[in-house]
Amino acid sequence: MKAIKTYEHKKILVLGLAKSGVSAAALLHKLGAFVTVNDSKPLSENPEAQGLLEQGIKVVCGSHPIELMDEGFELVVKNPGIPYYNPMIQKAEEYGIPVITEVELAYQISEAPLVAITGTNGKTTTTTLIFEMLETSKKHPLIAGNIGTVASTVAQKATEENMIVIELSSFQLMGIGTFRPKIAVITNLYDAHLDYHGSRDEYFAAKALITKNQTEEDYLIVNADQEEVLKIARDSKAQIVPFSTNEVLNSGAYVDNGWICFNGEQIMETKDIVLPGKHNLENILSAVAAALLSGADQEAIIKVLTTFVGVRHRLQYVGNIAGRKFYNDSKATNILATENALAAFEEPIVLLAGGLDRGNSFNQLIPSLKNVKVLITFGETAEKVGQAGYEAGIKTILRVDNVEKAVPVAFQYSVPGDVILLSPACASWDQYKTFEVRGDMFIEAVHKLR
Repeated sequence: MKAIKTYEHKKILVLGLAKSGVSAAALLHKLGAFVTVNDSKPLSENPEAQGLLEQGIKVVCGSHPIELMDEGFELVVKNPGIPYYNPMIQKAEEYGIPVITEVELAYQISEAPLVAITGTNGKTTTTTLIFEMLETSKKHPLIAGNIGTVASTVAQKATEENMIVIELSSFQLMGIGTFRPKIAVITNLYDAHLDYHGSRDEYFAAKALITKNQTEEDYLIVNADQEEVLKIARDSKAQIVPFSTNEVLNSGAYVDNGWICFNGEQIMETKDIVLPGKHNLENILSAVAAALLSGADQEAIIKVLTTFVGVRHRLQYVGNIAGRKFYNDSKATNILATENALAAFEEPIVLLAGGLDRGNSFNQLIPSLKNVKVLITFGETAEKVGQAGYEAGIKTILRVDNVEKAVPVAFQYSVPGDVILLSPACASWDQYKTFEVRGDMFIEAVHKLR
């Protein structure tokens, strides 16, 4: 960890705790800052805040008092989930106080170069693949961000011998200042999180920040099949490394006659890859590019791609029971992710879908339901998802209370050779705290069938 003096004796507010806030507060305290933590959860119900209090950090809990902003802070480190229209953030901006997220701190103290991955879909799979390829190549990678340990925690133990592979959301990227990854990846861009960003353009602009500080010494790996991503690439100073599943490229990563290729060299045959789906082929191409640019061995890449069966909750193979294959795709919190999951299979599908209602219809999903023989819905959107299934011509549409009850029903209405797929096309928060909890409930219910 770099022993920076940037925050010594500076008065800093950490707004919102969770894992990132706890890590940021403790780090800033270690760097000599005068830290105040503000979290909405009462202190008596807030073990994280209690722990920081024991370290000698000032804690204000139970609400976000706007008058706190009059205490002369020189910096605000906010939880990524707190929107910029929050009154505390607006007051900070009114006073000209810089507002950052914890990943900016991680970059500032890291001795290790960063490989940063963002995009709408595929971030977690791509991040995991890059990490596994570098790990198998004995390059001593560390994994951080949304997928693993908080970035500023990881950065404290990283050395020049390491490389940090970090998954980044648009929320995190909006709070960077000097953050500069050696290698950046943009998997794809589609409409998402518009309730937070306000518009498609604002969301895309947030994603583009990943390359804001890159120079010609750095690399930006981009999806050449998407004009929105190529537009970002045209404004970047980094060396552009494209990838494509649709065409053979002059450079970068692509598929040619059934082979994964990079810069004109064959890496491995696609038939030997165990991870299903065209969308995963995009993830694989971007991961291969990032891994090779980071010094990974071709043999290690082949080993990973012939054994990697998927990230937990992202088209994760759970098992085979009486000839039915079960897949957990709980991380499919939008329609596009479910479309990708459905496209990954040629077998008949029993689809489990539904969740938080954000006001959108599911008409976009209808063309992708052609291989679905049974649709089982749950959650706030159960009726809307069921209507899409009806319009798609699905004969058997059933509504249940939750994921746990959907699994035995799916088994009952399936036959050997079917795929039983949890791919909700919705967020989980109407019934489950996180998509991980929802996926775990699915896995547990599958195991009970045994």
